[in-house]
Amino acid sequence: MSKKYAMYVGRWQNWHKGHRWLIDQQLNKGKNVWLAIRDVQVDENNPKTAGQVFEELKVELLDLLQMGTLFISIIPDIDSINYGRGVGYDVIYHEPPTEIATISGTAIRTGHMTSDGEIKYDQTKR
Repeated sequence: MSKKYAMYVGRWQNWHKGHRWLIDQQLNKGKNVWLAIRDVQVDENNPKTAGQVFEELKVELLDLLQMGTLFISIIPDIDSINYGRGVGYDVIYHEPPTEIATISGTAIRTGHMTSDGEIKYDQTKR
């Protein structure tokens, strides 16, 4: 029998503490995780190609890959995720705590936040 996975679909630009919190919700239950990287058009909000994100995640999450609890792949961009009745899997929403919910990939990309969710203050304006 093949492994089952808790699947997460996203752009993962830039990988941050909030993303790790999210996948830890299933990893901490002993589940395997599949990170599906959407192959989106490179633009201001998506400065990296899916291939670049894939390579970064392989480094960032090497420990999970080596343990065999993580699978990463690139998928075509999607409009929606749809399912019918009795499909044999759950659709689960994870409500992040405030300190995780406030982390912003956009703020990280623009240099206003670290990947740990810390705000970078402009020291020249103090």
